[in-house]
Amino acid sequence: MAGHSYHSYYDIGREELGKDAKIPILVCKEPGEAFYELALEMVHEIEKNNAAGCRTVFICPVGPVGHYPVFVRLVNERRISLKSCWFFNMDEYLTDEGEWVPKEDRLSFRGFMERTVYSKIAPELNIPEEQRIFPDPHHLEQGDALLEKLGGADICFGGIGITGHLAFNEPQPELTPEAFAALPTRVRTIAPETRAVNSIGDLRGALEDMPSRCVTIGMRQILAAKKVRLGMFRDWHYSVIRRAAYGEVSAAFPVTLLQRHPDARLIVSERVASGNERR
Repeated sequence: MAGHSYHSYYDIGREELGKDAKIPILVCKEPGEAFYELALEMVHEIEKNNAAGCRTVFICPVGPVGHYPVFVRLVNERRISLKSCWFFNMDEYLTDEGEWVPKEDRLSFRGFMERTVYSKIAPELNIPEEQRIFPDPHHLEQGDALLEKLGGADICFGGIGITGHLAFNEPQPELTPEAFAALPTRVRTIAPETRAVNSIGDLRGALEDMPSRCVTIGMRQILAAKKVRLGMFRDWHYSVIRRAAYGEVSAAFPVTLLQRHPDARLIVSERVASGNERR
């Protein structure tokens, strides 16, 4: 009887990681170095565009988040104006009734951005409130239309879920990669695997209290960004980055679609890159 089969890319060791990868991989010694790398990329893009008299448009995550305190510090110390910036957050949890979870909720991404980013930036430098965009479950097309009007995102920042999701674009293996890549902002049911992982990180395993619905920016908006930068720092990302960079392009693992993007990069810590080799 044949034994269970395994995918060979999960056996790619630390020294081989990155060679012939279909998405470039940057390995940083510590997570803090990776967070600094992400914050610097944000700052450099804004400074470049400010100097040219141009606006800056980012798609932003709440996860990873370690770069935000560094970004805030650099903005305040360097006196960088964010008046011409537009931040489109990727997603937000919804109640069972289809509304945003309250901003005061511990899980609210809107609340997180206010507490951790916007309230920490000097008022004279800060992003105007009308330029802080979250996908609206009742007006799904508005954010997409605005992002397109602005010329798309200069950079999309984010992470990768255990299902390979970007934002809350969970796998839809019944779709072709082309059909999946064309999906706009929409309301979705969160995959059970994602709810389980997020409950461990956010609610100490209280799975029953995790929302089951969300609103997410579309794959079309993510893939249209001029650059995509994804940070990964959890132990299970060891396997995620290998499938992302070496697996088959498929809507069954959404991040693999970035193999076709002209300027995408995975930024990982040494621990994630090495995995079991460190044990």
